[in-house]
Amino acid sequence: MPSTAPGPFRLMHVHAHPDDESSKGAASTAKYVADGVEVLVVTCTGGERGSILNPNMDRPDVLANLADIRREEMDRAREILGISQVWLGYVDSGYPEGDPLPPLPEGSFAARPVDEEAAKLVAVMRSFKPHVVTTYDETGGYPHPDHIRCHEVTVAAWEAVGSDSAYPEAGAPWQPLKLYYHHSFHRARTLALHDEMIRRGLESPYAERLAEWKRDPAWDARVTTRVPCAEYFAVRDKALLAHATQIDPEGPWFVCPLEVHQAAWPTEDYELARSLVETELPESDLFAGVR
Repeated sequence: MPSTAPGPFRLMHVHAHPDDESSKGAASTAKYVADGVEVLVVTCTGGERGSILNPNMDRPDVLANLADIRREEMDRAREILGISQVWLGYVDSGYPEGDPLPPLPEGSFAARPVDEEAAKLVAVMRSFKPHVVTTYDETGGYPHPDHIRCHEVTVAAWEAVGSDSAYPEAGAPWQPLKLYYHHSFHRARTLALHDEMIRRGLESPYAERLAEWKRDPAWDARVTTRVPCAEYFAVRDKALLAHATQIDPEGPWFVCPLEVHQAAWPTEDYELARSLVETELPESDLFAGVR
């Protein structure tokens, strides 16, 4: 294994679409940027087949130029978060619906060979040299084929990036030290938000969902790392709003007030999936054992 020098520390997030970097881990990203960590977001697709989720942006001119607009939105979010960002260069697979499900669009991210995509990500990893990498778990966080493929590609790249024999054309080997999965949305957090809204005399938007959401202690136990970052929730929200085609400022993202988020659940949560350094669980820092 090639040696990994200490600081300046580098963090890489691998995401499926533009806006994922703002909806998952954005406050902890802003915290690490403020701490002097170099952060790179790798966006696997351009979000070309995404839906327009903000009624104010659901216009023919936006739909006709969605790919360009989503890139502009990513530019704004990148500036707000203070990060670097690269496009892996694949086309959004879209979210298939129906029974049976339709085939994935030919040439889209989730329809291409994993090895080909991993080779491109390995090249980015070897160039940036991250100490810590994050992505989604094996479920994708939700069953979008691009999210599941993002997990598969990131794990494949993690396993290959430090090897002399894997993808030699992608640059000199580099070994990240920790791999995490995002656990941004889970029942315990949602319940805490619900309870805090009720305590404050507010109407909770989560009651119906919680009534149908079965407890799963084994899944909850997968969270190993809670990063305190409540003071950066406002930065997260600003980055989210930069993705105007995806985020309605009057929509469900913002029904729960900022101060409720900060009081009820002041962390962003992760699962430590791989580690090559000694660390003690639970953690409060993605770089525990690295610095």
